[in-house]
Amino acid sequence: MLEDAKLIGFCATSDAARARRFYVDTLTLRPVSDDDFALVVDANGTMLRLQKVGSFTPHPFTALGWQVADIAATVGRLAARGVQFEKFPGMDQDADGVWHAPGGARVAWFKDPDGNILSLTQFR
Repeated sequence: MLEDAKLIGFCATSDAARARRFYVDTLTLRPVSDDDFALVVDANGTMLRLQKVGSFTPHPFTALGWQVADIAATVGRLAARGVQFEKFPGMDQDADGVWHAPGGARVAWFKDPDGNILSLTQFR
C-alpha cells in the first residue's frame, strides 16, 4: 500500500535558526520552506521536516542517517565544518569515531544542535 509513497523524515528542534544553520549551512541540505510549524529541507529527494517545538528530550538512539559512498571522506569534510563525531563506550571506534560493524558496514555518529543523534553509514 505504501510501497510507492515517498517517505517524509521528521525530527524536532527547539531553535529553528540554529537548526537551519546546521542542516543548511553545515550539512548543505537544500531549504524548501520555513513556517511557524517546521523548517523543511530536501535530503536528496526525501523531505525532512524539522518540527519547531518549545522543548523536547532527544532520543538516546539514532534519529536520522545517511548512506554514504566514502565514510572517511564524508567524516573528514564534516569535521572540517565543525561537526564533532561521537564515541560511545564499548564501541570499537577508530580515531575518527567510525565503528566497523561485524557485517562489514562502517558507521559514524554525530549530533545536531538539539542533541538528535545522526549517523553516516558506508555499507560493504
